[in-house]
Amino acid sequence: MKSYRADLHIHSLLSPCGSLDMSPTRIIREAKERKIDIIAVADHNSTRQAGLIKKLGKEAGITVLTGAEVNTREEVHCLCLFGNDEATNAFQQFLDDRLPDEENDVVIFGDQVVVDENEHIVYTEDRLLISALHAGITEVEAVVHKLNGLFIPAHIDRPFSGILDRLGFIPENLQCDALEISYRMSETEICRNYPELCGKYFLRSSDAHYPKDIGRATTVFELEENSFEAIRAYLKNK
Repeated sequence: MKSYRADLHIHSLLSPCGSLDMSPTRIIREAKERKIDIIAVADHNSTRQAGLIKKLGKEAGITVLTGAEVNTREEVHCLCLFGNDEATNAFQQFLDDRLPDEENDVVIFGDQVVVDENEHIVYTEDRLLISALHAGITEVEAVVHKLNGLFIPAHIDRPFSGILDRLGFIPENLQCDALEISYRMSETEICRNYPELCGKYFLRSSDAHYPKDIGRATTVFELEENSFEAIRAYLKNK
């Protein structure tokens, strides 16, 4: 077994709230400098920038999980992460089919662009990515697990978009691979505030939207190898 440091919640410049400095090259460079072994690209309701970051991560010796931070119909944010391109592409089609046709206002929300390795824009998303999907949380969870992905309610301690604020509880039939708490929260605090969650496995991630925030909170995994399959097995055991 070896210890691997992971930050499983990073936004690229594709996210409307993400800094334009969060290019694929910059994300990998910052992760490398901070000695992070595993990252996850989790843009709002889109996986389109994740593939290039995965490619650059492989070249730099960093494992990159691809996926998205989904905003469900209930406006609960959830990390949906995958280990291969086929599953990621299938999930992107699911997102495309359920994202509302609400146009992004660049002045209010910012640009939503995908760039190449040279930081040239190759795609612009016109629909507002932070909209709530036409899909409930149980449907999203079922699709993620059908694609052999990881389903993790995001920053559960946060108001407005955390599952505890939006629903007041975690449904018993919701199959969560872990629960994410924000960089502001500790496991001790979350258990004190929500004793019914004691015994659950918690991740801490940065939810980085700016380069300086990458790695401000991380989780250490004890794995036999640095791979998506090993991470999934580790979380299942936990």
